[in-house]
Amino acid sequence: MTILKSGKENVSGKENPMREIKIAKVTLNVGAGKSEDLMKRGLKLLGILALGCTPVKTTTKRRIPGWGLRPGLAIGCKVTVRKDAEKLLKRLLAAKENKLKVSNFDNSGNLSFGIPEYIDIEGVKYDPELKIMGLEVAVTLERFGYRVKKRRIKQTSIGKKQQITKQEAMAFIKKLGVEVQ
Repeated sequence: MTILKSGKENVSGKENPMREIKIAKVTLNVGAGKSEDLMKRGLKLLGILALGCTPVKTTTKRRIPGWGLRPGLAIGCKVTVRKDAEKLLKRLLAAKENKLKVSNFDNSGNLSFGIPEYIDIEGVKYDPELKIMGLEVAVTLERFGYRVKKRRIKQTSIGKKQQITKQEAMAFIKKLGVEVQ
């Protein structure tokens, strides 16, 4: 029998399953600017990495004349992986030699990092058509019960105890065998 922070006794001796952290999704992104060639190469690279998910083009929403951008112009591509996200994340972290910085984590418990060369990723070989290019990785962590924040009917906010802190996210990533510096 253990005593909880609230002062009550936990009869079962187990942790609350609703406090368990899981990987909700891994988003891969390639910024191409206005280059059509880089866009095609990025779409092909993300198609190889995404394990069956289809990458999509990202477009601008605003006009920025100084940069030559107009609404509807494709400037990058992305893919969101939900199935087998942990398996993909382990491969991507191996490309970073299983080391992340504290600055890779945000205050909401999510993390992001970049991979400068895709050939560092385990299981991906050099393709002369792709040349050398990098990508950004964003990992979204959630607890069970986050659905109330996203659902359509009776949507509500998440309580403070249910939100993931930076320290909890770092502890979760350390369980995957990653060193946080």
